[in-house]
Amino acid sequence: MKDRFGAWAVVAGLGAASLGLVSCSAGDPDLSAPTSSPSSSTPASSPSSVEPTATPSSTAPTEPAHVVAISVDGLAVEALLELGTKETPHLHRLLDEGASTLNARTAYEKNVTLPNHVGMVTGRRIDAAGGGHGVTWNGNPVGDTVQAAAGEKVASIFSVAHRHHLTTALFAGKTKFDIMRDSWPRSIDDFEVRKPQGRLVADAIAHLVSAQPNLTFLHLAGPDAAGHRTGGMGVAYLDAVREIDRLVGKVVAAIEHTPALDGTTTVILTADHGFAAGTRDHGAPVPANYTIPFVVWGPDVAAGDLYASNPQRRDPGTGRPSYDGAQPIRNLDLADAAMHVLGLPSVPPDAGPPDLRW
Repeated sequence: MKDRFGAWAVVAGLGAASLGLVSCSAGDPDLSAPTSSPSSSTPASSPSSVEPTATPSSTAPTEPAHVVAISVDGLAVEALLELGTKETPHLHRLLDEGASTLNARTAYEKNVTLPNHVGMVTGRRIDAAGGGHGVTWNGNPVGDTVQAAAGEKVASIFSVAHRHHLTTALFAGKTKFDIMRDSWPRSIDDFEVRKPQGRLVADAIAHLVSAQPNLTFLHLAGPDAAGHRTGGMGVAYLDAVREIDRLVGKVVAAIEHTPALDGTTTVILTADHGFAAGTRDHGAPVPANYTIPFVVWGPDVAAGDLYASNPQRRDPGTGRPSYDGAQPIRNLDLADAAMHVLGLPSVPPDAGPPDLRW
């Protein structure tokens, strides 16, 4: 069975218009090709730019379900342990009340931002030759798409959700996330990128509360920016993690104080990479960079260890396993977890229902 790992076969108050959000055109994303920017060399009619169709699910929730997926750029597990419950109470609440692990892994190939985020939304590894999404760069080339990088149709959590008539939104702290809008232009209903972090979160909350999209992806860049400026685990970096905790607390409070969201919303939180102490880069294949948190928190989530509830996965210890053999929990499991909550099938090319459980 071909799956997202290629070789691995083991088993808040303001409306969108008032926020100035970029709205993408409506329509069925799986029956038409995404449009390309004028500078793209990939024709819109090319097979590589068409999203595959997900098989309709027969397990969709009877009540409207909502997912808020939060990626904290550069969130080091060491920071969560050092700051503890006292200084990061909201993050630790999610960890304690949800199904979680502090020993998840990034993509095997790279510990950098864009490749890992594309993995989160597609459920695929990086290397295109192994069935991955092919986004190996970490910049912002104009007009590039995931489909062009992979050389084939590539679906995402946004396109599968849209195919099943659900609504979506993406709020990101870096302009490189434009590739997601360019790759799935009809599947991301509302898109906002790179405002000051506090404003970005305020806009995301306002949209969440007013529009109540089924799927919201929120990228928070603060710790990564601080790590690149002054070093991982330094004073500025730890202050940035404290600020992330405050902002995540605001998101959770908005959910709990909105009747239509409270009891129907699941938060999935992870990171694209960690940040080793004393360094200003996170590319080295060392545990502090490739070890990340992964937590699922919500009304139907039993508190516990994700490895205990997923015996088909293997806790890697301090290792960095490839895609051969039993897998650790990875940040690309965000795609699987989001589809599970929404009662949707796995993001293609996976076959069958999502397999991550809690």
